[in-house]
Formats: sequence, C-alpha cells, structure tokens
Amino acid sequence: MATLDLYSKGACVWVPDPDAVWLSAQLLNDYKPGEKQLLLQLSNGDKVQYPVGSPSDLPPLGNPDILEGENDLTALSFLHEPAVLHNLRVRFLDYNSIYTYCGIVLVAINPYDQLPIYGEEVIDAYSGQDMTDMEPHIFSVAEEAYRTMTREEKNQSIIISGESGSGKTVSAKFTMRYFAVVGGAAQQTSVEERVLASNPIMESIGNAKTTRNDNSSRFGKYIEIGFGRKGDIIRANMRTYLLEKSRVVFQAPSERNYHIFYQLCASRELPEMRPLKLGAPEHFRYTNQGGEMQIPGTDDLSDLERTRNAFTILGVQPDQQMELFRILSAVLHLGNINIQASGRSSDRSFIEAEDRSLAVFAMLLGVEGSQMAHWLCHRRLTVGGEMLIKPMTAQQTLEARDALAKHIYGQLFTWTVQRLNSALRTQSRHTKSFIGVLDIYGFETFERNSFEQFCINYANEKLQQQFNRHVFHLEQEEYVREELAWNRIEFSDNQQCINLIEGQLGMLDLLDEECRMPKGSDESWVRKLYDQHLTSKPHPHFRKPRISNSAFIILHFADTVQYECDGFLDKNRDTVFEELINILKASQSELVAELFQQQANASSVANGSVRSGKRATREHRLTVGFQFRQSLQMLMDTLNSTTPHYVRCIKPNDLKEAFMFDPKRTVQQLRACGVLETIRISAAGYPSRWTYEEFFSRYHVLLRGPQSLEQAQASCRQALPQLITDPDQYCFGKTKVFFRAGQVALLERLRAERLRGAAVTIQSRVRGWLARIRYRRILWAAVTIQRYSRGALARRLAMTLRFTKVALVIQKTYRMVVVRRLFLMIRQATITIQAFTRGTQARHRYRLLVAERAAVLIQARVRGWLARKAYGRVRAAVVFMQCCARRRAARRELLKLKTEARSVEKYRELNKGMEVKLMQLQLRADQEARESSALRETLKAEREASSAEVEALKAMIQKLESQKQEQQPLPVISEKEVEERRKAEERAAQEILKLTQELQALQKEKESFVKEREELSASLLEREKTQEESVNQAVSQASAALRAELDEERRKYQGLLREYARLEQRYDNLKEMTLLTERMKGHRRADSAQSLSFEPASPSSAPLSPLSLTPLSLSPFPSAYPSPEVSRRVSVTSPCLERKLSAWGSETPLDQLMEKMDVAKDPAVKLKGEDLAHAYDAVRVANKFLESQLRGQRSQWEQELEALRRQLSQAVSGSSSDAQRQDLQELLEAREHECLRLRREVKELRSTVTLRRLLSQAFPPALNTEGFSLSQPKPAAVTGLLECRKRDETKLIKNLITDVRVDSALSLPPGLAANVLFLCVRQADCSGDQARARSLCSAGVTAMKAALKKYISDIDMTALWLKNICLLHDLLMQHSQKQALDSDELVPLSADLSDLIRSLSDLCIQAYQQLLSITETRLQNIIVPALLESETIPGLSSSVMKLSRKRAGSDPRVVGSDAPTMASVLRELGGLHAAMTHQALPRTLMEQAFHQLTYLTCASAFNSLMLRKDMCSWSRGMQIRYNLSLLEEWLRSRGLHAGGAVATLEPLIQAVQLLQVGKKTEADAQAIVQTCTSLSSQQIVKILTLYTPHSDLDERVTVKFIRTVQGFLKGRSESQPPHLLMEVRRVFPVTFPYLPPPVFNAEQLVIPDTLKISFLRRA
Repeated sequence: MATLDLYSKGACVWVPDPDAVWLSAQLLNDYKPGEKQLLLQLSNGDKVQYPVGSPSDLPPLGNPDILEGENDLTALSFLHEPAVLHNLRVRFLDYNSIYTYCGIVLVAINPYDQLPIYGEEVIDAYSGQDMTDMEPHIFSVAEEAYRTMTREEKNQSIIISGESGSGKTVSAKFTMRYFAVVGGAAQQTSVEERVLASNPIMESIGNAKTTRNDNSSRFGKYIEIGFGRKGDIIRANMRTYLLEKSRVVFQAPSERNYHIFYQLCASRELPEMRPLKLGAPEHFRYTNQGGEMQIPGTDDLSDLERTRNAFTILGVQPDQQMELFRILSAVLHLGNINIQASGRSSDRSFIEAEDRSLAVFAMLLGVEGSQMAHWLCHRRLTVGGEMLIKPMTAQQTLEARDALAKHIYGQLFTWTVQRLNSALRTQSRHTKSFIGVLDIYGFETFERNSFEQFCINYANEKLQQQFNRHVFHLEQEEYVREELAWNRIEFSDNQQCINLIEGQLGMLDLLDEECRMPKGSDESWVRKLYDQHLTSKPHPHFRKPRISNSAFIILHFADTVQYECDGFLDKNRDTVFEELINILKASQSELVAELFQQQANASSVANGSVRSGKRATREHRLTVGFQFRQSLQMLMDTLNSTTPHYVRCIKPNDLKEAFMFDPKRTVQQLRACGVLETIRISAAGYPSRWTYEEFFSRYHVLLRGPQSLEQAQASCRQALPQLITDPDQYCFGKTKVFFRAGQVALLERLRAERLRGAAVTIQSRVRGWLARIRYRRILWAAVTIQRYSRGALARRLAMTLRFTKVALVIQKTYRMVVVRRLFLMIRQATITIQAFTRGTQARHRYRLLVAERAAVLIQARVRGWLARKAYGRVRAAVVFMQCCARRRAARRELLKLKTEARSVEKYRELNKGMEVKLMQLQLRADQEARESSALRETLKAEREASSAEVEALKAMIQKLESQKQEQQPLPVISEKEVEERRKAEERAAQEILKLTQELQALQKEKESFVKEREELSASLLEREKTQEESVNQAVSQASAALRAELDEERRKYQGLLREYARLEQRYDNLKEMTLLTERMKGHRRADSAQSLSFEPASPSSAPLSPLSLTPLSLSPFPSAYPSPEVSRRVSVTSPCLERKLSAWGSETPLDQLMEKMDVAKDPAVKLKGEDLAHAYDAVRVANKFLESQLRGQRSQWEQELEALRRQLSQAVSGSSSDAQRQDLQELLEAREHECLRLRREVKELRSTVTLRRLLSQAFPPALNTEGFSLSQPKPAAVTGLLECRKRDETKLIKNLITDVRVDSALSLPPGLAANVLFLCVRQADCSGDQARARSLCSAGVTAMKAALKKYISDIDMTALWLKNICLLHDLLMQHSQKQALDSDELVPLSADLSDLIRSLSDLCIQAYQQLLSITETRLQNIIVPALLESETIPGLSSSVMKLSRKRAGSDPRVVGSDAPTMASVLRELGGLHAAMTHQALPRTLMEQAFHQLTYLTCASAFNSLMLRKDMCSWSRGMQIRYNLSLLEEWLRSRGLHAGGAVATLEPLIQAVQLLQVGKKTEADAQAIVQTCTSLSSQQIVKILTLYTPHSDLDERVTVKFIRTVQGFLKGRSESQPPHLLMEVRRVFPVTFPYLPPPVFNAEQLVIPDTLKISFLRRA
C-alpha cells in the first residue's frame, strides 16, 4: 500500500493557518491521483477546498490517536512541523508536561509558574534510573550524563540554549543542583555547596531584566564540574563569554541594569551600607533609563542578603565584600558626574571641582578626584615624538566616562569569576572526568540588531553545526550497529555562513582591519563588506538591504537577520584610555589596584581586557571580536572532546503568562534551536524502529502462519514484504526493524482494517447464532401458548358449572339470615331497655352511699392533717437546735485542727522535734476519730429516741380514735345545736375547700418544681456531657499535638545521631588515611587496641550535669526541654508528672518541692547530714501509718457525705420545710469543707513522701554513714554473679564481643553477652569497686560499638548486637537507683551509670538505624523492578504498545530470570524478620522497622509510577496491585500489620486502583475523589494525565474528565501540603519499649566453651 492511499475519507491532515500556524482538518472524500482539490472539514466545523497541484503539495498527515501526547517526538509516525507543534501543545496545555524528548534533545517549555517537580524526592526518583523508563525531565538528562561519565569514564557536556526568557538559567541551576546532590551526598564535602552558591552571585552581577525576561543572563557561561573516581564532586571551574557591558551605561525602555545595582540601592539604609552614599535607583543615571525600578514578585534586599551569604560560603571575607560593593557603588556615582561644555564652539568640556558625585566616586575608589576630572576631559597625543594634551568635547567626555564605567564593571566581573573559580578548586585530588554545563544565549533577532546580536548568532551558528554533525553521527552509528544497508543522509551544513563570519577576509577580519585603521568608521567597514561579499565574490548568505546603506543582512540557519552597523567598531575596540587606568592602578583600595594591575600580566578571554599600546599606547590591541572568536573556538574544542547532551528551552509566549501557548513564537524557536532539523534528519532515514518482539506483540494479527514470540524475527521478515510492497520503506536490522516516515501509520491502518474485518465476521456469526436461538424460543413460546389457552377454556367451563350451584346455596342461606337477624334485633332491644332501667335505680342508691362516705372521710383527713402539722413543727425545731449545737462544736474542732496544722508547718520549718509532733498529730487524729464515733453514737441515740417518740404519738392517736369509735351515741340534739353544727360544718367545708385548693396549688407547684428539677438535671447532664466531650476532644487534640511534637523531636534527635555516626565514620576514614600516609612516610601505625581506646565518644557519653541536660554537647535543642530519648526514658521510668517535669527543670527537684510546700530554702540548704537523717527516719516511721489513717478517714467522710446527699434529695422530694433543707445544706457544706481539708493533708503527706525519696537520693553518703539508708541493702546479700579479675577484663571483652566468630555468635542464646557482662559489672559493684564496675561497663559499650562498625553490612550480626545493647540498657536501667526505689525486690547498683545508660540508648538507635540501612540498601535497587516491572501474572501486559526509542549509551535493562521479582523483595524482608525473630527482639520494634521499610517501598514505587508513563495503564495497574497483595499477605501472615506497615501502602494501592476504575462519567469522577483519600489533588491529576491505553479497547482520559475531577477536588480539604511525590528520605522516629527482664543468676546461663571465658568464677 502506497503512502497516497492513506489520504482516504476520515484521515486527519494539517493545513497552514496565519494565526495558529497549523490547523487540524479531516478529509471528507478519498484522494485520487490527479485531483486538484481536496474537500476538508476544519476542527471548527467549516468546510474548505484545499488546492493540490501535485502529490508533493498534499497536506501533512496526522498521527494516530494512540501517539497523541507521546513523550518522544521521534516516536511519531509522521515527523513534520505540525505534528511536533501539536504534540508539544497537547503535552504543555492538556498534560502540564513542560519536558519532551526529541531524540537526543530535551525540549523544555517555560511554564512561567512554580511546579513541584524539582524536590529531593524527584532527584531520588530519577537517580539511577534509565532515561527511557522515566518521564522527560531535566534530571533525566543530568542522570544520563552522570551515568555515562561514570560508566564510560568520558567527559560529558550539557548544552542548554534558547531565547532570553525561555528558562535556560533555571535549567542550568537545576542541573547543577542534581549533580551536587548525587555527587556530594556520599562524602559530605563543601564543593557541591559552593557550586550551588555560585548561582546567586552570577545572577546578581550577570543577570538583568529585559523586555522578554525578568532574569535574563547577559553573558554565556560554561561550568565544568569535576568528579573523582567514586563519582563525587571534587572541584569546579567556570568560563564566561561576552558579557553585555553596554547595559551598564544604557538600558532600553522597560529594562533594568544588572540586579546588583538595585540590590545595593535597596540596602542603602543598612548601617554598613551608609558610607556608600547610595540613594534610590531613580536618582542614578545608570539605573533609571529603563523606567523599571522594581520587578514584581522580587525583593532586592533579600536577594542581596542571599548574595552576601553566597560570597561568605565561597570564602570571600566581609571586608572584601564591602570593597566589592564600594566599586559597584562608585560606578553608579560615576554615571551622575555632571559634564559641561565650554569654549566658543563647545569644543571643550569640564567638570566642576565641587561635583558631589565625583567626590563620592573618588572617595569610594581611593583616587584623586581632580586627576580623574582632568583626564576625563582631556586626552594625550603623541605627535612627532612630543606629547600633546588635547581637550575633548562634552560628547567625547561622556563616551570616555561610559567606557570607564564599562571597563571597571568588566574587570570586576572577571575578578569575581576568577575568585569563584579559586574557591571551587578546593581539593588537590586529580579530576578523573567532568561534566560541563553550557548556559549560553540562543539565537536572537530584534527590530534593531547590533554587535552583541551578531556575536550571539555567530556562536549559535557554531553550536548548530556541532549539533547537526553530532545528530547525524548518532543516526549513522545506529545504522552501523544494526548492520543496515544505508545511503548517506544529507543534512543542511551551515559551514558557508560560518566562513562568511570567521573565514579569511570574513566579516570579523574586515572588522578588525577597520579597527586598526586611523580613521576607520562603521560606514567604511560596511562598504568593504559590500565590495567583498556582493561585488567581487557574491556570497549566498550575505545580502544588502534595499533602502539602507549602513546595514547588512545575513542568512542564518534559523532566520534572516538585518544588522545595523552603528557602534560595531566602538564595541569591538572597547577603548579606554591609559591615563584613567593609571589613576585606578594608583588607588588606595587594594581591590581596585588588584583589578587593574592584573592587566599587565594576564588577559581575560571572556570579556576583553585592556591592552594599552601606540596609537599613542592608549587603545586595545586585542579586539572583542577576536577574543570572542578565540574563546568560542576553545569552547567548540571542549564540546567536541565530550559527549554532548542537548536541552532546548522554548518560550511559549511573550506575555509571561502561565501555561499560555503561542504557536507562532514556538515554531519560530523550534526552527531556530535545531529541533526541526533533528526531526528532518530522523525523517530522512528510518525514524520509526521497533524490536522484533515489540513489532510481533503489536502486529501479530497481520502475520500469517504459526505465531510464537520465539520466532518473532522470522515471522516479521516473512510477513513485511507482503504488507509493504516497497522494500525501500523498511529495513531489517540485527535486533530491530526500521521504517521510514508514515509506515507505522500504514501498519496501524492495516491492523485496524484486519481487526475491523475480524469484527465483522464475528458479528455475522454471532447474529446468526442469535437469530437461530430467537426462532427456537418463538416456536417453543407458540406451542406453550396453545397449551395454556386450551387449558384455560376447560377451566372456564368448570368454573361456570360450579358458580351456578353456588348461587342456589347462597340464595337459600341469605333468606335464612335475614329472618334470623330480625329476630335477634327485637330480642336485643328488649334486653337493653331492662338493663338501662335497672342501672338507673342502682346508680341513685350508690350516690347516696358515696355522699355519706365522703363526709366521714373528709373529717378524718382534716383532723389527721392538723395533727401532723403540729408534730412537724416540733420536730423541725428540735433538729434545728441539734444542728446548731453540732455546728458550733465542729467549728471549735476546726479551730483546733488549724492550730495543729500550724504547729506542723512550724515543725517543718524548724525540722526539729518531728517525731513528737507527728505522734501528737496521730493522737489528735485518733481523738478526733473517737469524738466522731461518739457524735455518731449520740446522733444515733437521738434518732432512736425521736423515732420512739413518734411511735408513741402514733399509738396515742390510734388509741384516741378507737376510744372515739367506742363511745356511746349522743342524746338527741336540739335544733340550736343542729344549726351550730350545720354552720360549723359549712365553715369546715369552706376551710376544707380552701385547703383543697391550696393543696392543689401546692401540688401543681410541686409538679412544676419537679419538672424544673428534671429539666435542670437534664440540662446539667447534657452540659456535663458536652463539657466532657469538649474536654476529651481538647485532651485528645492536645495529646495528638504533643505526640506529634514528641515524634518530631525524636526524629530530629535520631537524625542528629545518624549525622553523628556519619561524621564519626568520616573521622575514622580520615584517621585511617592519616595513619596510612604516616606509614608510607616511615611512621609506625598505632595498635588497634590503642585506636580503640582513643575512639571518639558517643554524643551522650558526657555525664549529665544539673545545668546541662541535653544529650549532645552541641545539641541544637534548648536546655529547658528534653531530647526525645530523655523524654522517652522519663516517660518510662517516672511514676508521676512531677518526676517527669523535674528531669529537665531549671531548678533541682528538692528546690521545687521546698517551694511548693512553702518551706524556706535557706534552712533547708543549711541542714546537716545528721539532721536530714533524723528527719528522714521520722518521716519514714510516721508516713505509712498517717497515710493509711487519713485515707480511712477520707473514705469514712466520703460515705457520710454521700449519705447526707441522699437525705437531702429525700427531703427535697418529700417537700420538707425550708429550715430543714437549709440545715441539711449547711451540714453538707461543712462535710465538703472537711473533705477538702483531708485532701490537702493527703497531698501534703504525699509531698512528704516525695521529699523522703529525694532526700534519700540527694544525700546517699550521709544516709549510708549514719545507717539510715533503708532502701539499699548490703552488697553482700546478692548472689549468683560472675567474677572477672581485673587482668582478665580485656580478655573477656575480646572473647565475648570483639573477636567472637559469626557462626558461634549466631548459635548463642539471645542476649548472652549482655547477661554475662551485666553479671560481671554487678559483681564488681557489689564488691565495692565502683570504678572497676564503671570501666568494665564502659569497655563493653565501646566494644559493642566497634562490633557494630565491624559488621556494618551483616544483618544477622547487627540484629544480634542490637539485642545485646537493648538488653544491657534495660538491665542497667532496671537496677539503677531510680528504678530500685520503686521496687522492694531489686538491689540497685552503687555506681552511677546514668551516662552509660544514655550512651547505650543512643547506641540502640544507631544499631537500629544500621539494621534498617542494610535492608534499605538491598531493597533500593529491586523495589521498582519487582513492584512495577515484574509480570507476576504472565501475559497480562504483553499487548502493551511500547513506542519509546532506546537511546544510545543507555544501560540495558535486566530481563529474564535475573530480573528482580516480588520474591526477591520478600526474601530480603524475610531475612530481616528472621534475624530479628532469632534474636527475640520486641514485637513493637519489629513493627516499627517494617513500618519504615514498607514506607520506603511505597514511596520509591509510587514516585517511579508518577514519573513513568509506560506504567500508567490498566494492565500494569493489575500487575502492581497483585504484587502489593503478595506483600500485604506476607505482612499479615507474620503479624506485622498492626504497627501500620500495611497502612503505609495505601497511597500506592489507591494509585493503582485509580488506574483500574472507570474514567468517563461524572459518577466515576465522584467515586475517584471519594476513594483516593490518601492522594493529593496534584497526584490524582498527574496519574490521570499519564494514563496510557494498553490496547485498542481502552481509551485515553479526556481533558474534560480531568477538569471534572479537578472541580470535585477543589471542595476537598487537603490535610497536608500538596506534593507531587512522596518523601523517600522520611524517617519515622523509633521508640524502644522498656521491658524489665526477669531476675536471673549465673546458674541459669548456658555459656558454651567456644567463647573461652572459663576464667570467670561464680560468686
């Protein structure tokens, strides 16, 4: 099939457009050869006719959709300008990807925005990775250069070019930062820091704001970063090219001078800057010409501070920095010197002697102002051997002043570069190889182009020639390596244009010749150019403008540029007069004199130094053009001797808008920077290349015959001639098949047609099968319907017969029911009438009985109520009197107790007679208890008496009532008595009614009170619940914040320990190198034992002083707060909060307690040992008894208080009187006050107990000498120890720790060495030799530390010594005096080993970190291949399309059986688990270790996934999820999931789930946002952007769907700051659990004979 056949209906083509450069269109008809027009439909829906004169005029074809957004432009099927532009636009706008490969070129588009893709985690992700596996990035190019240098030991170069504002400086900065990290992390040298510090300095003195860029580099620089044999940075060197010195004296509108001038002006108010006499930049001529004084978003003052810090890092002293700033300030004042014309025809000029700017200039530079003013306005001429002084005009004086300013700045720039180079050459080691970073200006064309643009474009011509030849060379190398029969590729060589500029009688030669002429001018030079290159020998790259006679045109490779000749000669000469230079040489400033004294000895190739000579020895001999040509030739020689890597920076728009793409500007730069030339060279050969396996995997549907992956090459060779008839369109290599441009699209179309035909065949077969199934179902349905219809008719007939019979039965029954219902109704009416009549009579009789009964009942109730009321008043009065009497007695008792309390305080102050007073206090407490019991007995008796009296009254009332009932009926009452009785009854009835109403009102009031009480109770309960919840929430938040702060402090402290271990290792390495050097010089090397004894101490080996409680002598933490390990120990060992706080307080615990108890410090300080001993003994004797008694009283009072509360509630519920309620309330308050007093006494006694403990700790010698130390038993009581003689201590340490063999050590019981060492130390301590115990323990700790260093790569031995160190730490902590006080069974150590305990704690952390470091080192290189690349599910990813081209020089990826798999990862984790399990390390420690390792695994795999487009597919997500499930299952099977190890995998799990879920509808977007809670918004969008279809059945994620997801993500609150990648270097702080081991003795230890420690004796 020919390429013309691809122009079929529906094909995508590109048509030119004046605004968008290229527009996408679709063919509406098939193209037939000979047609003159094509009918196209544009992307906006318009239909146009495209003229076609010949097949070559056909519009370019579009690439398949599967290639849209490809990260390598050379992988596109059709390589042409519109395809490149469209791919860059899609990646830049839709995917926010600013980097794209184009063969060996990295295209970088400036986003004009801060992107989170340059952090340390990104550097870690790219370090050590293959270039083709990762997404395009500047770090990928840097890594490729670094790996090629270390592998091939050949110098490398990274050439960064582009227009001003395209991001060259930033790219160079990130490149150097990458080298500083990967080349300096291992050795921790200062060279990489100095390399990075050179950037702000060069930006301040070499960068300025232009109309195109706010931070434009106005010079070119080439930095050589030298590396040693181990790949570490050992030196650097910088070369600069063509500084734009004219900017010092002139700036175009909307531009600025160099940044350093504005930084100095912004810092004019600083004290050290005031002598410079600076003002605002608007006041200086050299800074106000552009009108732009400030750059938005920048702070000149902070930039100057950053510049000064960089100078300090590079070793420039502050006084020398001030000298530098004085010179720069002098340049500003030089521009403000007022030059005035004089004379009749203004042929003279002068400067006033009182000119302030001249005086400041002379003062700052230390020169004579009058001399400077004279020689600025005059020049010296030599005529006939005589010296003449000629005055100059004002214009000439201005030019001389500007020339001097430019020269001073140029010399200062050169001196700064030399000073930086000397600072970067700090090491004397020989550089093995280097990587050069070239940050040079790109091709420039403006409305008016001058000498600077001419030199810049000349340099770009040379670089483009080198680039074209290198690309051509690589392309041919690929063909030779694959043994292809190829024809030479023709490429555009710009050698003719270069010869026009630098050849014999070229433009530079003619310019130098014109500069040597006495009366040379720009016009004469241009006429010579016309004569030489237009008239005599016409040059194809040189033209003359039609109108101007002072300009010329050069046809560069990128564009046609017209140059104006004005100023070419002056800028090439760079003239400055010798008299002015001599004045500066005589300056009082050392730096100024140094700057201009160097001219006589050396010249700066970069900026054109001054060489004075005749033409009365006043002008330069070496021109700027000549020097630039020399430096450029040196640069080209350097680049040709290295392996180049290219970075082309593109400026997407001129408005500096973030993510705005201007196609016109982009295409212009693509043409200028050589990207399209690379495309053209690739397209001229075979741009598409596939391995046979990849081709077979993609196009096996087009192959015929037996198909297998092993015979892929044979199948391809057999099938391709049938698919592509033209043999020139493809070629077979050794490992790849090559295609010309467009053939991959042709194969894609054939594949699509084959798949479409197969789909049609499958559809026809499936439709026939479905039709047959449908016919069978219809036939079966018809038969079934007939059967069911006949049955329904039969059933209908049967129902009719049945209904007829039923109707007769219903009629008969209905008639019977009607008659019976009438009879029942009549009967029911009769019965109802009878019932109502009888009921009326009965109710009448009942009313009479009720009325009589009610009258009797009311009388009884009224009489009873009156009797109870009288009784209640009497009882209330009695109770009130009793309460008053008891309250008075209680107050008297309270006064007595207060008096006693004051006596106790006096006793505490005087500290004498404590025993007697404490015993008196005990007696008084007993007396109070007896009085309390007597009062309770009295109260009980009173209660019994009152109850007996009440019972007697009740009995009397009952007796009276019975007597009344037994009385005889009264005689006949007269009418008068009846009338009186009636009136009395009426009055009683009224009173009863009134009382009833009052009772009802009281009842209502009671109900309201009850309701109000319930509401208040409910509200109180709710409020208490709310307050409790708020308090719990606040406590939980505060606890979480404290835990986070503690973890952060612990992490910092452990980081310091890690840094200390690294520095200590570096110290050991330096010491070994020193010893080796001394031995080479003839000195003897010190003994290993001696070197061991002089080993640097642990960071916490110094004893803990009362004034300094930090674990490190140089710890950054303030002394008021503890280190994380101190906090951990305090939290483990301290039983109360006061003890924790006393660990780091500024005062001693004794002082804090004295102050808390209001005890004067002076008497306490003056106490003698004997008094303290007596006080201690008295307190100890009375303490327990008083405490138990007071606790009993407290519980008793609490019980009484609870009983009173119950009585009060009963009284309130029973509506008792107010007086009784008040009495009970007062009694309750009195009890509560009594409880508070008892609580205070208990608290004081606790403080006394704490004082006793502190006294026992603070004065152990006094207590021991007087015999009062009851907490420490005699040493002789401890048995079951091991005795080691002093002469055998070295042998013990050697056999037990230092020289133990690995196999023997691993066969020992866990912690045997620590147990043996502890028993020996304890025996020495019990024998009274505390110094020997301390030295033996210290030697053991030092030996364990040395053993850790010895087995720094052995995981089993590291776990063994971690176990022993932890066990020894716990044993010493368990038997320390602080812990032994809390236990009556343990005997504490007499020696103070607290500093060694702290050293062991730090050593535990170091051993743990070493254990993890070993495993992390083994896992680092296999995590990504095992988790992401290994295919645990075979065949799942075989259909994934791989279109990326492998680069020359890239490392081959390990494949086959040697490739790491999940089994490798699990094997390494299993090794760590087995080692820790074998040593019986705590479960919590194992959980923390695997939590750290799983986080490393997740972060490494996640970061690689985020930077690899080939991993973001559905099938690869399935593979990764399966691999993660294996890891989760492994962790759960060993019980390690509880420590958060599985939870750390959540970000990676959610990322792979995101690859597998649907990504089309709005519901899918909502599900993604709700599911991916562990991923940030940037991470979700990045994964969706990178998603790549793995087959034709899948689709790309549309931009609309991504925007929908972003809309949902805006409403989600981010718990953490957004990051694109996870922090791989994050280290979780470790917390060691304090597990006191059980008490053991020497008989329980099984010591094998292989240890050879039989010299130990059991004691």
